[in-house]
Amino acid sequence: METILVIALMLAVAKLLGWVFEKIGQPVVLGQILGGLLIGLFAESNEIIREFSNLGVLLLLFLAGIESDLTEFKRVGKPSVLVAGIGVAFAFILGFLVAYPFVEFHEALLYGAIMTPTSVSITVKVLMELRKLRTREGTTILAAAVVDDVLGILVLTVIISLLREGTIDYKTILEIIIEVSGFLAVFLYFGPVFAEKAFRRISRIDLPESTTAFAIVFLIIFAYMAEHLNLASILGAYLVGLTIGQTNYRKQVEDHVSILGYSLFIPLFFVEVGMRIELSYILHASLFAILYTIAAIMSKVIGCGAGAYLAGFDFSASLRIGVGMIPRLGVELAMLTIALASGVIGTDALTIAIFMVFVTTILTPPLLKWVYYSKAPSIKTVKTSEK
Repeated sequence: METILVIALMLAVAKLLGWVFEKIGQPVVLGQILGGLLIGLFAESNEIIREFSNLGVLLLLFLAGIESDLTEFKRVGKPSVLVAGIGVAFAFILGFLVAYPFVEFHEALLYGAIMTPTSVSITVKVLMELRKLRTREGTTILAAAVVDDVLGILVLTVIISLLREGTIDYKTILEIIIEVSGFLAVFLYFGPVFAEKAFRRISRIDLPESTTAFAIVFLIIFAYMAEHLNLASILGAYLVGLTIGQTNYRKQVEDHVSILGYSLFIPLFFVEVGMRIELSYILHASLFAILYTIAAIMSKVIGCGAGAYLAGFDFSASLRIGVGMIPRLGVELAMLTIALASGVIGTDALTIAIFMVFVTTILTPPLLKWVYYSKAPSIKTVKTSEK
């Protein structure tokens, strides 16, 4: 089948199954991945489709960055840092420990890294339904998700860089951490000012969609720079989005890039991910898949819950925050795709990760409703969980 026809089929199936999953109360992304699994039975991905998919990854991370609300983070900074920091550390360690008996050391490191981020879009929908989004717990989850994404991407960047170097020693680790920190510092301190001035000048150009076009140019350039510096391209994409998100052009760029991304490239990315799934590996490694998924759930409940408790929430509120941080979705799959493209991990990891994504995404809404409606055991209350 011609590539262009496969792409057309991928888009049609992505939209159709995405709509079906939305109607039954599940994320559109799960329908798109399932669509890819079905298409993969009779069609294969190729270089052109993968390039479209790679653009989808970059646009997804760019939009994740631009949607990150740093003002929310500043408002509830300390609790969110504790929740995200301990959650990421616990997820990485537990992911590595569960994976290591089944895979090589370097793969186990990546399994740990892939487990670190959280996708709270599912949690947000449930909290809105329960009218709990603007409580102290809800705002902490939203702010922690920003820190969580940044830390998760940084962890993956460091791990991929280490594996590309071929040696894991203190000197190499220190060099990579300094490189990543420098890249991050340049964006956070100089990025917003530069972007504001650049877009002000660009907006004066009498060309249609000039601001959006140059935003995509910046995205591709800095993603390439990150890759050229032996870092992950998604780090550059996310930071460009984060930077533009602090300017007055945020809404304009976000609205226009969202149309481009979600109408074409991002659905193709998720469908292409589904086309790579090897169902036979799930059957072959069912114990590993189940243990890894349980670890993914428990790492956030315990790690993020512990962070919330240390930040002053009572036990019940900490449990709710931990459960709210369980879901994995877009960022995790984007990270995994970059790891696959780097050649440091195989498609087996993709299959295991997608199994984990499906389970955590489907389980979170009923679990979150249960911890809100049920009377969780109460341990010493340090501060009230809501204002």
